[in-house]
Amino acid sequence: MILAALIIVVLLIAGIVIYNSLIGKKNQVTNAFSAIDVMLKKRFDLLPNLIETVKQYTKYEGDLLSKVVELRAQANAGNLTNDQKLNLDKQLTSSVKGLMVTVENYPDLKANQNFLQLQSTWAESEEQIAAARRTYNAAVTDYNDAIMMFPGSIFAGMMNYQPMNVLANTEEERKNISAKELFNS
Repeated sequence: MILAALIIVVLLIAGIVIYNSLIGKKNQVTNAFSAIDVMLKKRFDLLPNLIETVKQYTKYEGDLLSKVVELRAQANAGNLTNDQKLNLDKQLTSSVKGLMVTVENYPDLKANQNFLQLQSTWAESEEQIAAARRTYNAAVTDYNDAIMMFPGSIFAGMMNYQPMNVLANTEEERKNISAKELFNS
């Protein structure tokens, strides 16, 4: 009688452990998927803003440098009156001062630095998404193993747990992302 009671208690404890393990594994899958969702949101929020920032700054810097080059060319063109030359000189001096103030106040604010930052942030974001996907796939594999192997399969059947699919890249995701298209959008 004691032996039968002991066997029932051991089976009950084993059942509870297996049940809790299955619940934990399913929750790990849900948590891992949430991490992917967070990283994708970060990508969708961050990258367009960074690209727009770089586009705006390079536009400002490009416009300013273009203006300086244009004014200098006009000043060197000859056949200008003294008043026109003075006016061009004022504009050129003002433009150069504006550029120098920008460089003095923000010595690292250069287009190439912005592009390097964009590239670094982009790579970091993509690495985090890839890591989150690997974590998700590991959690799904662990969950699938638990619900397919004996004795977990018995409890999984009673709980109506079904195998989940690991993430695989779609044909669209296998394509390279075109930074040129992003900058032109």
